[in-house]
Amino acid sequence: MKTYFNNLKLRKKLIILYIFSVILPIVLTNIIFYQVTTNNVKEQKMSDLSKVTNQISNEFLDSVEHAVGISSALYTDNRMNEFLEREYQSYSDYVEAYDTFLRGFNKYTPVFSAIESISFYTDNPTVLYSGGVNSISQQIEQEEWYQSLLEKKKSTPLVIKTSSVDGSRDTLSVIQELNFFRVYNTTKKIIKIDIDQNKIDSIFKNVNLQGEMYLLNEKGEIEYTTDSTINWKNELVSFNRVSKPEEAFLIEETYDINNYLSNWKIVAVIDEQELVDYVSNSRQFIFYLAFFNFIVPTAIIVLISQSIDLRLNKVLKYMKKMKNQNFQTIDGVQYKDEIGQLTSEFNRMSQKINELINDVYVVNIQKKDLDLQRKQAQLSALQSQINPHFLFNALETIRMRSIIKKENETAKIIQNMAKMLRRSFTWGRDWISVKEELDIIICFLEIQKYRFDEKLEYELIVSNEAYEVVIPNMILLPFVENASIHGIEPKKEKGEITINIRCEGDYLICEIEDNGPGIQKERLAEMLESLKAEDAIGENVGIKNVYYRLKMHYGTDFDFDIRSEIDKGTTVFVKIPIPKKSTLFSRHSE
Repeated sequence: MKTYFNNLKLRKKLIILYIFSVILPIVLTNIIFYQVTTNNVKEQKMSDLSKVTNQISNEFLDSVEHAVGISSALYTDNRMNEFLEREYQSYSDYVEAYDTFLRGFNKYTPVFSAIESISFYTDNPTVLYSGGVNSISQQIEQEEWYQSLLEKKKSTPLVIKTSSVDGSRDTLSVIQELNFFRVYNTTKKIIKIDIDQNKIDSIFKNVNLQGEMYLLNEKGEIEYTTDSTINWKNELVSFNRVSKPEEAFLIEETYDINNYLSNWKIVAVIDEQELVDYVSNSRQFIFYLAFFNFIVPTAIIVLISQSIDLRLNKVLKYMKKMKNQNFQTIDGVQYKDEIGQLTSEFNRMSQKINELINDVYVVNIQKKDLDLQRKQAQLSALQSQINPHFLFNALETIRMRSIIKKENETAKIIQNMAKMLRRSFTWGRDWISVKEELDIIICFLEIQKYRFDEKLEYELIVSNEAYEVVIPNMILLPFVENASIHGIEPKKEKGEITINIRCEGDYLICEIEDNGPGIQKERLAEMLESLKAEDAIGENVGIKNVYYRLKMHYGTDFDFDIRSEIDKGTTVFVKIPIPKKSTLFSRHSE
């Protein structure tokens, strides 16, 4: 089956998809839907009513939670508690504190549209009872909400109906005692947040609901209703005593919030007859919907199929051109869908291939030029070896004469100089063993020791397995030379150079240490920073040359550091990977 579809063109695949995914499902769905229309529409209507009820429930809860959130924030607000608790020495002190803490406090009202007002009650005799701050008078103490607050055992918000200015019990309020801080408990402090009644009216009335809504408290008493026959503003009416249609649907949303809305409910009451009328009015709509379901998907699928088919064929056409080395890019608007991204990637790939082909030609030409220059350099080097050979022969004659005259020390130094000169004139070798590097280092140190007499001592500490490790040519000698010239030569007393080379795991560790005068911290920091910044060679030619060659050969897989202390000496630390055996031959052959 998979093979069959893979061999079909995209247009045929879309047609099959349209038949089995659009036409047949629509026909079968409408037939079944028509047969069970009444039950389905009833269930849908009940689902819609349930959603409406749930929406009302959530919006009402949001309004309450806005007030509860403000109340909880002030409950733990140290500054607000201290403002209401403080004993003011004069009215001017209170006014100053009021301007600081409370004058702009009702900013919450425009931010939260559900909040009508925020009031504070306190028995602090030193405050002025105005501007939202009220006294806990005897009249307040007789209020139902105050008595209910005293009966609460937990310091949680109280949601309760309170009386408005005209005396009707139609305002829903969130009330909480501010007793979170033990240090501010000498006076009684209460916050009362009134929820906007217009907001509650809009929540319960501005919905498409053919029925009545009831807000019930934990005792089953009506706190709010859209039923105009119930006088809920002036008296508490039990929901069980309300007359309801004989065949009515009840949809309930219960709040399970232990802190402040425990067992409160929102109940929707809908007459079943209204559902039946709705089903009758909806049957004609079913036929229009079926017709619409045919036309719109067909038009959309035709447009999408054309878009996919035309653009894919265009990409395919340009891809076929690549067989003939024709790397043209696809012009036109670059869209953001997958085909548009495919087109963009094709253009990028075509340009990249074209650039790479051109780059390969250029690189080949440059390589040929480099080979030609290298052969010319080799020829020049062969021609220039006449003078070095004459110099080596002269040094060898002097050495032999010194041996004949029993001047063995002088002969040894001349031999070392000849070795070093011969090494410096050797051309075209980039990799050597540690042993070969140490041979030259010993020659250099012996010459320096001859110069400084007893002033210079050196020590080589080399593990056996390190001798045959292959390293880049001349990466240790420059540091030994620096240690001798800058470390030992300025010292008046005896100087020492220690060379420690060892293998640790897959790495070769090389340390060159001297006991010279050391390097100033600022100077050392500048040296290391110039290496990382890859400045021009300039100063410190030997160090930079070694560092750049290490970076060229090993990339980031090496460590290099210089540690120095004034009057104690300097240590150069180099850590490089030990080459695999498979790479030794290639490096020796370079």
